Amino acid sequence: MRYSAVSLLRQGLAGQTGWPQAWRSPEPKKSYDAVIVGGGGHGLAAAYYLACVHGMRRVAVLEKSWLGGGNTGRNTTIVRSNYFFPESAAIYDFALRLYEGLSQELDYNIMLSQRGILMLAHTEHDMELMARSVNAMLLNGIDVELLDAKQVRAEVPLLNFAPDARYEIHGGFTQRRGGIARHDAVAWGYARGASGLGVDIIQGCEVTGFDIVAGRVTGVQTTRGAISAGAIGLAAAGHSGVLAGMAGFKLPIQSYALQAMVSEAVKPILDTVVMSSATGMYVSQSDKGELVFGAGLDLYPSYAQRGNLPVEREVIAGMLEMFPAFRRLKLLRAWAGLVDVCWDYSPIIGPAPVQGMYLNCGWGTGGFKAIPAGGWMLAHLLATGQHHPISAPFDLSRFETGRLIDEAAGAGIAH
Repeated sequence: MRYSAVSLLRQGLAGQTGWPQAWRSPEPKKSYDAVIVGGGGHGLAAAYYLACVHGMRRVAVLEKSWLGGGNTGRNTTIVRSNYFFPESAAIYDFALRLYEGLSQELDYNIMLSQRGILMLAHTEHDMELMARSVNAMLLNGIDVELLDAKQVRAEVPLLNFAPDARYEIHGGFTQRRGGIARHDAVAWGYARGASGLGVDIIQGCEVTGFDIVAGRVTGVQTTRGAISAGAIGLAAAGHSGVLAGMAGFKLPIQSYALQAMVSEAVKPILDTVVMSSATGMYVSQSDKGELVFGAGLDLYPSYAQRGNLPVEREVIAGMLEMFPAFRRLKLLRAWAGLVDVCWDYSPIIGPAPVQGMYLNCGWGTGGFKAIPAGGWMLAHLLATGQHHPISAPFDLSRFETGRLIDEAAGAGIAH
């Protein structure tokens, strides 16, 4: 629905009390053709594509808290597809292509800003490995460019190019189609689109168990009653292992906290996303002017959505070494998301050991950038019972065959 400038002003003066609901909040029905556990980006996208692409309308999304209250609302909004392995490049670039048309498809502005992603190299060895990675990505059909130090300086003159810089900059590579999108808008757009097609979005509905008969799941037990389902999709990110345990199997994943921070708002000073392979640090500037930054995982298992001071100090120190001009900025807030990391740092997509149950988990730090593709693949599984060609390599069976997709080192940085 579109509004004129006059109607927007009228709503503002009236206290914004007249807006229609963006999605319905119905009571759960007794049965559905498909139930998706997890009301974040992946679950909502799967529900939307089930209804839009596959014509399944008797679908429910169950969220134990509020929509987007998990990782979807707790990430740093980066989207990119510059991955090393062909399987990873295929799924992340599929996601990026969907992102590029998502505002128009959903009639909802997700605030996609393709400002580019710049990865830095700090030694001659970094540049050698980076050239190898760029060649692999080009073979994968990903648009990347290798840059020397002079070209990097032209792209981001604020970087520390001093002769005594701790992290000397030798060059880097960029993917200009990468950038950022608004995380809340992605969730809300998918929720509105799915609801408009008849999907029931049920918040405050925690799954407490599964009904399994002769090795096949037939429904879920929730805090709002039992719900039977023809198929069940799990898209609960950091709590995927907990849900798997309820269904009687174990996943090769571990949950960690991933911290991020924002500074006070300043005028536009950084027009791309910058990542450093030496520090693990990455930073971008939001539309509000805040610097959004973070680094790698807090490497201890946790289910807490909060970080800690030692990791914050390490992240901030790395950023200030790279951008001395940021030293006088004030830290506005910090938070953490709960991420589920597979042994090979690639996701699990496919059938679970329980018949009728399908998995979308293990995205680690790559979950937000993969939302459209993850939702598309899970919807395909729920509707057909079969893999989409892009999702097939990420089947759980790879941990038995040994055909892993090890992006931990291949991608350079996990974000």
